[in-house]
Amino acid sequence: MPIGDDCIDYIFTDPPFGNNLIYSELNFISESWLGVYTNSENELIISTSQGKNVDDYKNLMKRGFAEYFRVLKPNRWITVEFHNSQNAVWNAIQEAIQASGFVIADVRILDKKKGTTKQLSYAMAVKQDLVISAYKPKASFRREITAKAGTEETAWLFVRQHLEKMNPIIIKGDKIEIAAERQAQLLFDRMVAYHIMQGIPVPLDATDFYRGLDERFLKRDNMYFLPDQVNEYDTARIKTDVEPIQMELFVTNEKSAISWLYQQLSDEFGGPKTYAELQPMFMQEVKSVDRYEAMPELAVLLEENFIQDEKSRWYIPDITKEGDVAKLREKNLWKEFESYMNSKGKLKLFRSEAIRVGFSRLWKEKNYRVIVDVAERLPEQTIQEDANLLMYYDISLERI
Repeated sequence: MPIGDDCIDYIFTDPPFGNNLIYSELNFISESWLGVYTNSENELIISTSQGKNVDDYKNLMKRGFAEYFRVLKPNRWITVEFHNSQNAVWNAIQEAIQASGFVIADVRILDKKKGTTKQLSYAMAVKQDLVISAYKPKASFRREITAKAGTEETAWLFVRQHLEKMNPIIIKGDKIEIAAERQAQLLFDRMVAYHIMQGIPVPLDATDFYRGLDERFLKRDNMYFLPDQVNEYDTARIKTDVEPIQMELFVTNEKSAISWLYQQLSDEFGGPKTYAELQPMFMQEVKSVDRYEAMPELAVLLEENFIQDEKSRWYIPDITKEGDVAKLREKNLWKEFESYMNSKGKLKLFRSEAIRVGFSRLWKEKNYRVIVDVAERLPEQTIQEDANLLMYYDISLERI
C-alpha cells in the first residue's frame, strides 16, 4: 500500500473466509457482457477452479498480514473478523497473523443478531462469527527479545508484555469472566508460537515454564497477573462472582479427552472421582474419533495425567507435582514417537499428543528434516487441522 511504516492507529479487517465466497466470480455475468474479467491471480481465496488450496490461501494471507503489520503503529491493535467451519482454514488465518509478527490476545464469538441468507437457509452453516484481537508488540520489546535470544529471559519478557496488553477485568453480564489468555497452558502456547515464528529458540519446556509462572507472577482464580493489575482484579472480585467455567466438551481425540477429564475432576464438577465413576461418563461422551487417532484407554489417560489418592480417586495434580507428572508423560510419549520414526510408510494410526511431543523435542534439537519427514507421512488433514503441528512443519520446511 502507498502508506508509510508505523502510521496507522487501528485496523479492522474482514478478510475472505477460505472458499465461502469466490468474489471474482460474483460479477461473471456482467463481465461476460463487458468482455473484461477480474484478474484473480492474487485473489485471497481457496478455489479449485483457480487451483488454490489451503496452503495457497495461507501464503497469500501471510502477505496481507505482513502489510498490515508494516503500517500499524507499535503497541496498537488489529481486529480480524472470521467465519468458517473448517479447522484447516481457521488454523491458516491464525498462522498468517502470528507469522507476520502479531500476537493474538483474544478470540471471541461475535453475535451479529441478524443472520445472512446462507446462515438462515442451511442447517450446517456456522451461525456466528469469530473475532480475533491481536497487537503489534512495542519496538523496544522486539529489540530486547532479539538481544536476549537464547536465554530463558525471552519467555518472561513475552509473558510480561502479553499480560500488560490485556485488561485485568472482563465483565460479562454482572460477573467476572475467566480470561483463557491469562491461564498457564495458553500463555505457554502463545510464548512458544511467538518464538518459533520469529526464529528465536524456545527457552523453556512446559514444566519449567509453569514453575516459573508461579515464581514470577501473581495468581488469582487460575489466572496470572502483573503486580499492578492484581489490586484492580481483587477489588472487582469482592464486588462480584467469578463466572463458573462451564465448557461444553466433546471427546474426539486424546487432547479433548484430557480436557474433559480436567473438567470432570475440577471442583466445579464435584472434584476427585474413581475410575468406576468416570468410565461410564467417559464412554457416553466419546464422539466420532478421527480414524487416524490411536485413542488411549481411559486408564492410560488417567495414569499419565492425573494422581490417585488413598481412596482410589483420581484428582488433578497440584502445581508442585505437575512437573514430575509432565516429565513422566513426556517420556512415555517420546517412546511412542520414536516408534513412529523407526517405522516406514504412511502413519495410519498414531497418538497426536506423541507427535506434538516429538516435534517439540526435534525442534529444540534443530532436527528440521525429521519433523518434515514425519509430517509428510501423516494424513494431510492431521497437519492442516492442528495449529501447533502446522507451525512446526511450515517453519521446518522453510529451514531445510
